[in-house]
Amino acid sequence: MSNENSFEGIKVVVIDDSKTIRRTAETLLKKAGCEVITATDGFESLSRVMEHQPNIIFVDIMMPRLDGYQTCALIKNNQAFKKIPVVMLSSKDGLFERARSRIVGAEHYMTKPFTREELLNTIKTYVVDAKGSR
Repeated sequence: MSNENSFEGIKVVVIDDSKTIRRTAETLLKKAGCEVITATDGFESLSRVMEHQPNIIFVDIMMPRLDGYQTCALIKNNQAFKKIPVVMLSSKDGLFERARSRIVGAEHYMTKPFTREELLNTIKTYVVDAKGSR
């Protein structure tokens, strides 16, 4: 990706109960210029989303207490946040998970482990290119 600074100022929330996934995503995204806010579960993420008004949210499906589907549904059912793109993260690449992600309103579905390119291309598609088309 040639234009790294196109990610400057983009706020990303990464919600995952795995410290490794949070750290990996945070490191990759910060290098690209994004501001990264992390949360360990759905409950914690809701206050982060309210506080930071991110441009995009990555949420793990399998989490304790409030899973990714429930978290996505809560975000999408809130008028203030429903336009924020939500990307579901899962170690499974199944049709059921993809379909259920769509039902709760997620824009995109990514399998873990993800690459730097996958992360940045997703942000480019749903944030950078979307900003340009408004």
